[in-house]
Amino acid sequence: MVRLPLTREDVKRGQRLGELLRVARGPRSILDVAIEAGISPETLRKIETGRVATPAFPTVAAVAIVLGLSLDDLWAQISTPHGSPPEALPSAAVLASR
Repeated sequence: MVRLPLTREDVKRGQRLGELLRVARGPRSILDVAIEAGISPETLRKIETGRVATPAFPTVAAVAIVLGLSLDDLWAQISTPHGSPPEALPSAAVLASR
């Protein structure tokens, strides 16, 4: 299977995803979040730094669950060309109260 090269928008979307996850992780360590999500710390580090621009859906879903993030909200944040600032991402407490 031939994989098409990533577009600039794919790369930017991956960077936005990484930034949002990093902000949502807060003071928790990469190691703690990665272990709870069932992924390697290096994978989470690469996603957070934008080095993996298109991580697998199950990976993103696992991290989002651990961080208490809604996948709908996460997608809405990263899919817009300019994205909303990471601070605009609802906190886990707000999402849980819905």
